[in-house]
Amino acid sequence: MGCATKNAKVVAISLGSLQRLIALKAVPHSAVPLIITTMGDCINQGVDIQLRILQTLLSLITNFPAVHGQLLGDALLLCFKLQESRIAVVSSTAAATLRQLVMFVVDKVVDEDRRDELTESAKIEAVLPNGATTKLGPSAHDAYAVFEDLCLLANSEHPRFLKLETLRKTFALELIESVLTNYHDLFRKHDELLLLLQHHLCPLVHKSLSDRPNFPLTLRCTRVVFLLLKQFSSELKTESEVFLMLLIRIVGAESGDAEPADTAQGNPVRPLWMRVLAMEIMRGLCSDAELVRSIWDRYDAEDGGSKVFTSLITALKRLVTERPALLGVGQQMFGVGVSTHPSSSADGAYALDVGGMAGMVASAASATVSGVANMMTTEAGLSVQTSAMKLQCIDQLDKADSPPIPESYLYLLGVQCLVALCEGFATFTAPLYNSIMVQKPRTAGEPVIRAPPALDLSTLPQDDPVTRQLQTVHDMVESGWPALLAALSFLISTNLSDELFVDVLASYQALTTVSGMLGLTTPRDAFFTSLARLAIPTRVVSSIDSYAHAEPSTPRTAASAISETFGLPGGSTQPPGLSERNMACLKVLVASAMFLAGSLGPSWFDILEALQNADYVLTMKGARPPVNKRNTIGPGAGSLPPSRSVSSNAPATGSSGTAPQPPPSPRHPLLADLDPDSLQHSIQRLFDASKNLEDSAFCDFVKALCKLSGAMIGMQSDTLEGTDDSVEEPAAGSNALLSPTAEPAHRRRVSGIHLPRTLRSGDFGIGKLGGVAMLNIHRLIYRSPDVAWDPITGHLLSVVRHHHAPPTIRIQAARVLDDILVVVPRNITSSTELQPVVQRRVLNVLASQVIPPDSSALAGSNTTIELRKMGLETLHQILQSSGHTLVVGWETIFEMLGSVCKAAPPPSGSVTPITSPTVQNLGKNRPPPLSYLTEKSYTSLVKIAFQSLTLVCDSLSSLSPDHLRLCISTLGQFGRQADTNIALTAAESLLWGVSDSIQAKRRDEDKEPEYSALWMFLLLEVLGLCTDARPEVRVGAIQTLFRTLQLYGATLSLETWDECIWKVTFPLLDSITASIRRSSSMESGDEAGSATPAADLQWDESKILALQSIGSIFHDFLTTKIMRLDSFTKAWEVFVGHIQDSWLHDNRTITASALRCLEKAIKACSVAEDLKTRTMEALEIAWRACDEMGATVAEREASSPGVKSPTLTGSAVKPLTQESLMAYVDVIRCTRGIARQLEDREWQLERLTRLMTILKGVLTYPSSPDFRPDIDALNPVQAVVMEAVDSIELTAQGVISLVLRDLSEYATLPFLAAFDAQTPLPSGLPSGSKVSRTAPSRVTYIALSKKTMPLLVDLFLRFKDDAAIYADGTVETIFAAYSIPIKLKYECPAPSKFGKDQPLWKTATTSFLRIVRECGDQMRKLRERIPDERVEGVWRQVVDTFRGAILADCSAVEQFPLDVQEAEENFDLSLIASLEIDVVPYLGEASVPDYIVSQLARVLHQGSRLRTVDEDLPPSPSSLPDVPLPRGVKKTHEKRPSKDTDKVEKFGDGYIGTGTTALGHFLPRERFSYWCFDLLFLICSDTSQDQISARRRIAALSIPSLLERCRMTLVGYVADESLRGNLPFPRAREEELLYVLRKLLALKLWPGTLWAALSDSPSKYASEQPAIDQTLTPSALISDAVKRSTKAHLFHFYPILCEIVAIPRKPPTAWVMTGGHRMSAESRNTSGEDASDGHAVELDARTLVKDCLKEVGRELGVGH
Repeated sequence: MGCATKNAKVVAISLGSLQRLIALKAVPHSAVPLIITTMGDCINQGVDIQLRILQTLLSLITNFPAVHGQLLGDALLLCFKLQESRIAVVSSTAAATLRQLVMFVVDKVVDEDRRDELTESAKIEAVLPNGATTKLGPSAHDAYAVFEDLCLLANSEHPRFLKLETLRKTFALELIESVLTNYHDLFRKHDELLLLLQHHLCPLVHKSLSDRPNFPLTLRCTRVVFLLLKQFSSELKTESEVFLMLLIRIVGAESGDAEPADTAQGNPVRPLWMRVLAMEIMRGLCSDAELVRSIWDRYDAEDGGSKVFTSLITALKRLVTERPALLGVGQQMFGVGVSTHPSSSADGAYALDVGGMAGMVASAASATVSGVANMMTTEAGLSVQTSAMKLQCIDQLDKADSPPIPESYLYLLGVQCLVALCEGFATFTAPLYNSIMVQKPRTAGEPVIRAPPALDLSTLPQDDPVTRQLQTVHDMVESGWPALLAALSFLISTNLSDELFVDVLASYQALTTVSGMLGLTTPRDAFFTSLARLAIPTRVVSSIDSYAHAEPSTPRTAASAISETFGLPGGSTQPPGLSERNMACLKVLVASAMFLAGSLGPSWFDILEALQNADYVLTMKGARPPVNKRNTIGPGAGSLPPSRSVSSNAPATGSSGTAPQPPPSPRHPLLADLDPDSLQHSIQRLFDASKNLEDSAFCDFVKALCKLSGAMIGMQSDTLEGTDDSVEEPAAGSNALLSPTAEPAHRRRVSGIHLPRTLRSGDFGIGKLGGVAMLNIHRLIYRSPDVAWDPITGHLLSVVRHHHAPPTIRIQAARVLDDILVVVPRNITSSTELQPVVQRRVLNVLASQVIPPDSSALAGSNTTIELRKMGLETLHQILQSSGHTLVVGWETIFEMLGSVCKAAPPPSGSVTPITSPTVQNLGKNRPPPLSYLTEKSYTSLVKIAFQSLTLVCDSLSSLSPDHLRLCISTLGQFGRQADTNIALTAAESLLWGVSDSIQAKRRDEDKEPEYSALWMFLLLEVLGLCTDARPEVRVGAIQTLFRTLQLYGATLSLETWDECIWKVTFPLLDSITASIRRSSSMESGDEAGSATPAADLQWDESKILALQSIGSIFHDFLTTKIMRLDSFTKAWEVFVGHIQDSWLHDNRTITASALRCLEKAIKACSVAEDLKTRTMEALEIAWRACDEMGATVAEREASSPGVKSPTLTGSAVKPLTQESLMAYVDVIRCTRGIARQLEDREWQLERLTRLMTILKGVLTYPSSPDFRPDIDALNPVQAVVMEAVDSIELTAQGVISLVLRDLSEYATLPFLAAFDAQTPLPSGLPSGSKVSRTAPSRVTYIALSKKTMPLLVDLFLRFKDDAAIYADGTVETIFAAYSIPIKLKYECPAPSKFGKDQPLWKTATTSFLRIVRECGDQMRKLRERIPDERVEGVWRQVVDTFRGAILADCSAVEQFPLDVQEAEENFDLSLIASLEIDVVPYLGEASVPDYIVSQLARVLHQGSRLRTVDEDLPPSPSSLPDVPLPRGVKKTHEKRPSKDTDKVEKFGDGYIGTGTTALGHFLPRERFSYWCFDLLFLICSDTSQDQISARRRIAALSIPSLLERCRMTLVGYVADESLRGNLPFPRAREEELLYVLRKLLALKLWPGTLWAALSDSPSKYASEQPAIDQTLTPSALISDAVKRSTKAHLFHFYPILCEIVAIPRKPPTAWVMTGGHRMSAESRNTSGEDASDGHAVELDARTLVKDCLKEVGRELGVGH
């Protein structure tokens, strides 16, 4: 009622009251329509009323939610009407109230939906825009109706619910925006509302945006579009697509994407503000990462989709690259110290195109070319401060026209869109990646994942929305990355503010990491590559070299000075380096790489390459390398220490033209810590982070690092090959070792790092690889080798063995490798199954470094040697620190150690034929002369390796048998090396230690066979060293060999002993012998004497040592071990064969030792019963050998017994020394001695005969170079021979004969075999080696003879009763031996040099007479057992010996003093006495032939001669007839007269002949002649009355000699006297005549003696003659009778006696003793004179002749 009054005050009060009532809910619902109507009536009142109406309406509607339908419409209509008021306050208040009411209307729908209490009948039917009908709740219907009308009104259509004609489009759109902003969720729940959006709002907005731009309307439409896109893109899929494409077209309008209808004359119709609005909401959309993903899912994901996202990215990229000139150029991105003028680059565009990626538009490039210089001085560029608007355009709802917009604002929005997109990717992906890959649930013990791999979406649950979302991001990045990269790479090189630069760089980082996290390798790699180019500009790297090479002393030109003064880009005064932004990019590169480390895979290569270049730039020094190096370009990077700070003074502002900025606020983290040291530390942290990588990722990382290094080294080696003097290796071989360099495609563009620098400093890759390996030692050990071990060690090895790589880099690789190899064994946990595997790996790799390549040409270079040396030093370190833990790989260690040993080539030169193939094989191992001593490199290698080997030998207990075997072989190789000290240590000390170790292990019974075999192997190895060319090594090895045998021999099994014998001892002798023979053959084949005598002597000494050692072994172990071997006999044969071989072929210094060795072995032969058979076999073999060896001396002796033959022609046997001969005889004695102990009997005669032959050969051996004096005493050889003879048991049949015969021969040696020996002066040379000055030395055998002659007597007297010695001619031999000195007499050699021994002939005579004394009687006793011819032989020899004694030349005695002469003569009297007593009584026996008796008579006949007329032929034994006759010719010679004494042919021959006045030559020893004459008279007389028949026979056979002897005296006197006249005869002749006449007068023959002598058979008729033939004529009868007379001799001389008596001159006279001192003992007593009155009487010849004639008369019976 109050309202109806129309009174303003009343209405106001009324409305106020209504408002309170409504607020207090005191008004019933039924009154609401009335209230509304009332207010409608008051609407035209004043402003206050209108405002109060608005308040009341608001209160009414909000307090009465049940107001629906038309009532609500009416209420709203009031507001709409008031909103159209021209009064601003009313209009704005109404607009606000409307907003609230519309919000409330919609809010009631939310409440209604929440309560959900409506019944179907309460719902209101509504017709939907698509024609369908639906039932809606009251509130929903209200909201539907209101919103529909708003859309219709905004589209200038008639509303259906509100009764409004028109509504401002802007206000309608604002209301729509408010509803959508606040209730978008409700719209999604109500399809009817969505239909409104679809059918009314979307076409409206699209139409408005497509129409001519109107800023307020377009602004609001754009805002609605933003809401639609942001909130309803999924519900309004098609509409969203249309809006998005529209926006994209608007954004890209200037790029020419606008539709033709929208363009006129090529200019866009859409103003800048519209593009800005589009970009601003685009920025909002891009910031909604989820929306962006949904856009992709809806439009781009499907094949036939409209590719909205792709178009958006492209549009943004085109937008930001539209106007490069506006954005400027970021000078910092070029680096510092680098010229940026286009002319300084080969490609002007390249100065800007830092990214170098596809997608840059041509216009940008052209703009760059044309405007670079201008851009440097303008303020072009982007920054938030200068480019942004204070209030963004889209929020300026109050503006009727567009506000002023900065020209670069659009591009700033573009940058922010791109940044938002990139951040959206990252912020979505990173947390998911973190939760899935890093923080995933782990099992117990599973390590924390610090460097996860990329996401593999296929492994995630496909139904999971997260998976789908990730897949979406994956696809978006995969699709959009080229455009994003192009845009970002362009932007980052423009003149951005720090803030924007950081944003762009963060986008780079985001995209890089997202690509990496999602496994998009191509985009990730592209971003990394771009970052690398941004971080390390190519021009900086290439400029470093030219800067380093610039000549500082070059005078500056005026122009250059000006350009520097004004800062123009002419020449840079600063060293090339990285700007702050470069380093920020590098920082991001490193951070991204570290974040993605687990998934980079092969892409590591490019990253590492970039880091290498960065390291090169950051550590570059301004040092100028030598200018003369030709190799100035080439990739590579060194690890030089950092020098000056790079670019610290570079401007940090957007461009060089900007004004200095105020003090900076705290900088963004990306721009912090940008100094070289920090960056290098971050780079290092990246490498350090390798320890966090999973195995597969680590493997990729390492492989990339290796590949980089390989590429660098390959390029370096290509550049260097054949040009750089420092590369020593020949240009042979290939780069195949380095896999990255195998194909030319791998020749990377890297950047041109100066090569010689890296040659000095090493390779970046290798250096880092070493550090990575050290951090990942456990990975190297405990992971599969293909993860870390194989790539790292494989690469380092390939570098080490890459012969064309620079030596410095090869050595660097070796150092790194060796460091790894030393550390790894220390870090292995012992007693795990990995320990042996890893150790083997380590050693195999080390072996590849140490063991040289097959190509010998490359193996000898200095670098290769140095590398091998380093490897060996590493091995030494490993052994020192970890040797005790090594469980495998010993074979590799030994192979390494052995590889330094130079193999000895087989010796050249002719080799003497060798019987044993074993000898040849062993001989091949003999090292050549040490010609390689000069190779210092090898020597150093050997020394280093030997230290390791010594270490190994200190821990032998841990080695298995196989390893010990290798150890032994390796020691053997070292024993053959040039370094004598090493060889000696190996041969003696170390091998001895190994032997001890093996023997210690042999004590375990189970292992005994194995270690015995091993020990044998050791012995064989030592054996190999026993023939080393160096005597010291040889001696050491031989000593070691036998010392160990001696020490452990007792513990060895028989099998081992068998091997020792056959594989060690004999081959040792074989090989040394072969070497000696080879040496001697070379010497003989080379006239210059290539083999030095000293070397030969040393070889001889080695063999002597070997023989002595073998002798000791045999001596010690023969009976306990060796003889018990099955092969003993054969072994013994071989052993003895070696001794024989030495005897025949070796230098004689060796021979004696060889024989002593055999002697030692024989002495050791056991006499034990169980070994008796074997011992006998051994002795038999020894004897056979002695027999064969004896041939050397025996045959020589047989061929030339008395001939001095220093060398035997046709024989290669070297002269035997006395020592050798002694040893030989000792061997024989020893053999005999053991044999006699065993068998207790003497050898067989046949063997003894051979023994004596050999001994005789030894005695008479003529060629020894070292004879010793043998006059006063026996020399050693003679003494030992005599001892051997003395030891013979003589009792066996024939033995005594054998011994006596040989001893007889020994006795003759001084006279038959003495010779002058050519003894070399003591010069140290072996005999026969060269002709040398000699000193004569005579081998006399005198002492031997002095010993032998009495010995013969003793032996004979012992065995005189043995008929055999007579029967076999032994006695004859003895007599023949004695006869020689007896015959020589004074011509015998002196018996002593210093003593006063009896002359040899006297010794012989005495001995001879002693035997003769016994001989006759014994032969008579044993007559039956002695053959006649032997009796004949004995007596013939006896008579011959006496003949020699009697007729010996005694002229020398005349020089003696008289008393000595007399003593000598008296000594010889014993001969005559022996003849008379011991010989004559037995000669008459029938068994003695006539010629022997006649011979004796003739001997006495000759012996009795006092003078000789023939001066030219003195009566010496040599001129006398050879009396002994051969056996069997006795009969024919019986009657043959000698030339001296013819047979008495005619009885009483008185022929005188012609005389002479010559005095003739009187022989000395007149007394002895008369003694012979006496004996001759005696044996012809009948004085002796015993054995009458024998004596008569002797007389009959001797009387012719006596008569002839007397006739000579008588006839000579008669013949000479007639010539001499009164000239007196010499005394001797007168005495002789008187003596003959006296003896003839006194002689009384046996009856018939002369008759028998004149008969045909004196022996036959000696005792009994036939009766006188009475028929003879008287004269013949008388003649026959007187021949039988006892005085027949006087009848025979009757004519001569008559001549003497008729001589007119005074006959000779003499006073003689009647006793006749010259008579023999028996004749004195039987002479006709009275012997008792020995007084002197004077006799004359005539008186004596008269007496004889009277005696004849008396015999005829005519005298008294």
